Amino acid sequence: MNTDIENLFEDKVLGHPAGLFVLFFTEMWERFSFYGMRILLVIFLTQPLFGENPGWANWPREHALALFGTYASLLYLTPILGGYIADKITGYRWAVTIGCLVMTLGHVSMAFETETTLYIGLGLLVIGTGLFKPNITSIISEMYKGNDAKKDGAYTIFYMGVNAGAFFGIMLCGYLGENFSWALGFGLAGIFMFLGMIQFWLANPLFGDIGARPNKEIKQEVVLEKGDKLNPFTIFDKILIALSATIGFTWLINDPMSKIGNINLFGFTLGSYEGPTIVIILGVLLFLFLIISRILRYSSTVRDRMIAVAIFAFFTVFFWAAFEQAAGSLNIFARDYVARDLSGSSALIFKIIDAILTVVPLVIISWVLYLLFKKTFSKIGVSNIILSISFIIIWGIVIWKLNNEFSKDTTEVGATWFGILNSFFIIALAPLFSKWWESKYNPSAAFKYGFGLGLLGIGFALLAYGSSGIPQGAKTASVSMIWLILAYLFHTLGELCLSPVGLSYLSKLVPGRMIAFMFGIWYLAIAIGQKAAGTLGGMIDEVTANYNLSTFFLIFTIVPIAAGTLIIILNPLLKRLMHGIR
Repeated sequence: MNTDIENLFEDKVLGHPAGLFVLFFTEMWERFSFYGMRILLVIFLTQPLFGENPGWANWPREHALALFGTYASLLYLTPILGGYIADKITGYRWAVTIGCLVMTLGHVSMAFETETTLYIGLGLLVIGTGLFKPNITSIISEMYKGNDAKKDGAYTIFYMGVNAGAFFGIMLCGYLGENFSWALGFGLAGIFMFLGMIQFWLANPLFGDIGARPNKEIKQEVVLEKGDKLNPFTIFDKILIALSATIGFTWLINDPMSKIGNINLFGFTLGSYEGPTIVIILGVLLFLFLIISRILRYSSTVRDRMIAVAIFAFFTVFFWAAFEQAAGSLNIFARDYVARDLSGSSALIFKIIDAILTVVPLVIISWVLYLLFKKTFSKIGVSNIILSISFIIIWGIVIWKLNNEFSKDTTEVGATWFGILNSFFIIALAPLFSKWWESKYNPSAAFKYGFGLGLLGIGFALLAYGSSGIPQGAKTASVSMIWLILAYLFHTLGELCLSPVGLSYLSKLVPGRMIAFMFGIWYLAIAIGQKAAGTLGGMIDEVTANYNLSTFFLIFTIVPIAAGTLIIILNPLLKRLMHGIR
């Protein structure tokens, strides 16, 4: 009798099991909803109160970005808990389904456009993402047990689903929200999240027992390398984890709450230090003590490799703190400081480029959908029908959008439109970087990190140069959009150097029994970077008022380039700590 994994590999699409493409489309709709909401949030909160499509101008940029920074940070912390719940209680498939449902309710809540429903919606999105994010990739890992040679290709295809969802979510939710109604933009994100959930759940028969409820009788065998030793968590370790996690979570919630609602949970001072500063320093010190004390208890080789992972995680914070300006200050820059009105031949050229960028990827993905139908309609026909309804809606919106734009003599490029460039550049350039990493010219991890940070800094240097003519304190300007397009190109090049590399090296450097713990540390580093992005981005008004916008972008030029230079200098040390791992 065939196993569930063998049955999955009987029905292949593009050389991979059809189940991979069910997950591809589920992830695509989840990313559609996430990025569609993400591109709108800060612009909506800071949009003028009056006009054809009013927003919430009573929110200063600092407040909007403080809220977004906390939200984005929590998105990388709740998956740690979501993975644990799936492993111990629900199984991967139930966790993904429940996560989709909770996120759908979050998008519905945000569509009401009140302050209360905004907070409820963001909270539900954080919880739902925590259940969804780690467990859909875990299903892929379980599907490919015994087929490791095809796993890299599977994750590449899956990653294309991530970027396809981001691309269309930003384009369509951004277009509807920015040009017609914020509720339409937020609501569209919720509709596709709901359809993605239904499609996934109805396809469950395809997976058999893969990703089902965990079997508590199965115990994972712990494999030790020569000279290695176990390092179980002590009661004191668990107390430190609980204390630092509680302090960190409370501080994250308190930051926007104290700015927006003037409610400060840490409203005390100690000398010249305010309560929030004292609390976060205490939390960081407790967590550093936990990490250092645990690392010192391992054997020398494992200890060295974990130190290397910690160094990479440290530099990851700098990358995301700058890169994630895309969701905040770069959106504000695109809306308020970029010349987006086009007419004549330039308007026509943009419309043609926009049409090609929209239609060609959609045709390719629709073809993949057709291939999936051919292989699976007899088994999961209703799921296929739900998926086809999703694509009919997408095609309808795309045709309507293009007809609406081509019927006008002029065009105004949406501030949200620039957000699609990251996904487009990733899809276009990822194969080139993949070939580079597989060639004999594959550089060291430290060089990849340094190069990625440097490219990120160059992107901001272009913005600093492009905005150098904007006077101090200016609230609007008309900078050429070419500078923002080039910035997104260099930021994406930096991301392709750094982002996929980190998790790859983590899996190589850390023994299997510690992967979950170190993934938690890695997500924590990204979460810190996300919160730092919101905090630093919120300084845009202050820096612009005291200096100018060019100075604001110079901060994000100098810091990443300095960090990239430093990690390249550390390359010999990192090579020794990695003990031969490449």
